[in-house]
Amino acid sequence: MNDPTSLTDLPLDDLKVLELGQLIAGPYCGQVLADFGAEVIKVEPPGKGDAMREWGEADSETGEPLWWNVIARNKKSLTLDLRQPRGQELLRELASQADVLIENFRPGTMERWGLGYDVLSLDNPGLIMVRVTGFGQEGPYASRAGFASVCEAMGGLRYVSGYPDRPPVRVGISLGDTLAGVHAAMGALIALHQRERSGRGQVVDSAIFESVLAMMENLIPEYARSGKVRERSGSFLPKIAPSNAYPARDGRDVIIGANQDTVFRRLCEAMGQPGLADHPDFATHRARGEHQQAIDEVVTGWTRSHDAQDIVDRLAEAGVPAGLVYTAPDMLADPHIRAREAITEVPDRHGKPLPMQNVFPRLNQTPGRIRHVGPALGEHTDEILADWLGVGPESLDGLRADHVI
Repeated sequence: MNDPTSLTDLPLDDLKVLELGQLIAGPYCGQVLADFGAEVIKVEPPGKGDAMREWGEADSETGEPLWWNVIARNKKSLTLDLRQPRGQELLRELASQADVLIENFRPGTMERWGLGYDVLSLDNPGLIMVRVTGFGQEGPYASRAGFASVCEAMGGLRYVSGYPDRPPVRVGISLGDTLAGVHAAMGALIALHQRERSGRGQVVDSAIFESVLAMMENLIPEYARSGKVRERSGSFLPKIAPSNAYPARDGRDVIIGANQDTVFRRLCEAMGQPGLADHPDFATHRARGEHQQAIDEVVTGWTRSHDAQDIVDRLAEAGVPAGLVYTAPDMLADPHIRAREAITEVPDRHGKPLPMQNVFPRLNQTPGRIRHVGPALGEHTDEILADWLGVGPESLDGLRADHVI
């Protein structure tokens, strides 16, 4: 799937994308587009580049941070100082040839640099500008700094995460950033489809808080019509039972989801207690919800007498959803993940195989492909300016001397 010599066409290989974003939200949008073949030009400040180059754990051998290899994979790096007039001029020239421009600066920043959509679309009416921010392009909070942690709280995710007797917790990843990046990529593709009809581009406004809010299921209508505020409940959802993390004899936890009537009956049979499925306290979804603690205690009593893998194997055979709580070593060793190539190895810049998550979603005719890891800072500057704008060697030397690139 990731053979760089493959002749399979990549579905977005006719798109030119400028990525001006930094950190996670905007660049994740660029990662998605690049994974499916778009030529994504990562525009970075000369000298230091995107701060993501320094984030995350470092390679134990080289000392180089590893995250950059994933979020900047398949991209090209161009250094350009957008605070200098000459840098802004070059960006306008590049944008005149681009299909998509991604940025995640605070609202108004691009306009101050003379790079707002009103300016860029004059030379390129078909340009799609993807704007990723914490709070969106307008509204009372638009100018605020918006990291994922704050926006996840505003979108409702933090309040329902954790246990009721403790403060809200965060998921161990920057989920809000990634959701905003996914929605941004989806918005870009929708806008490109519309451009096929109208010939004109538009602005895609992807706010982190709204990306989180969009995923909050029935939280809003639930309150509006019933007055119910969804609360933190820990490892289960209220009234959904049995569906929880259950302790096994060997100290591991097993996730079991058997709240549907037919599935619950199969669980009871697997536990050797088929009569439970007809007990009036457990016979229906609503009844199990009312007696959630009681049924969880029954399931826990069974899981504590078996090892975790044995539980998963038994329930898989019985047709009951169940699985172990995986860490990275578990994922790397899992035969299903191996068979699906959900984790693949890509040569790093030193030629050493680096495992990372593969391209998703899967397309059976024109799948995406990881062609290389994140580039070195400015690795493609000369190539891009020469190929896109015809900038010659002497001009490149001058731009470099002036610290524009």
